[in-house]
Amino acid sequence: MFEHSSSIAVQATLWLLLAFSVATWALIVAKGVQFFRSAGANRRYQAAFRAAPNLQTVAEIPENSSALARISAVGVGVLRHAAPDTNDEHYDRHELLERNLKQQVLRERRALEQGLAVLASVGSTAPFVGLFGTVWGIMSAMKDISRIGNASIDVVAGPIGEALIATGIGIAVAIPAVLAFNFFVRRVKTVTADYDDFANDFLNLAQHAVLRIDRKHDGHHRLQSVAGGR
Repeated sequence: MFEHSSSIAVQATLWLLLAFSVATWALIVAKGVQFFRSAGANRRYQAAFRAAPNLQTVAEIPENSSALARISAVGVGVLRHAAPDTNDEHYDRHELLERNLKQQVLRERRALEQGLAVLASVGSTAPFVGLFGTVWGIMSAMKDISRIGNASIDVVAGPIGEALIATGIGIAVAIPAVLAFNFFVRRVKTVTADYDDFANDFLNLAQHAVLRIDRKHDGHHRLQSVAGGR
């Protein structure tokens, strides 16, 4: 029985598409778990932050692995290492705090965006990879038909049908990648907006409290609010 020469090219394409599919679903699961855990940790920290009467209490919130906790830790760190508050230095410290909070928000956004480029690449290239396998398969099938001099349906159906499968699988691999990419991009925008709101809340709290940093006699830092609270 004649075996067409397109088999190797089409099979290689199908294996590549299988690798794309595995990478896509692994990323979908990983990003889903990341967003789910992050949302829970952020809710817990935000509840503690809103219940805190002042920034001294905020600085003493138990350790939390959430993005909001890291943003808050950056803000507290800036205040702890700032010079004692004077009228001349207050505006400079406000700018320093704002800049560091924005930088941390950007770092958190980059962490959320990790892996999305792979989804975008799979979504945009998988159909073309499948189409490449189809075109290559059809070209090889045509050469085989020309070589054996028989174009009956029995000869044509196998190689061309196998080649066309590559296009269908390419589209099937691309669809979940594109849908997941669009979903996670929207989630990144929503979550980043929440981070910006939290950073603004922290900045406003620090600005209104007119904080200065004092050292305790035991060597630990303490946040003391001149305004007496939040």
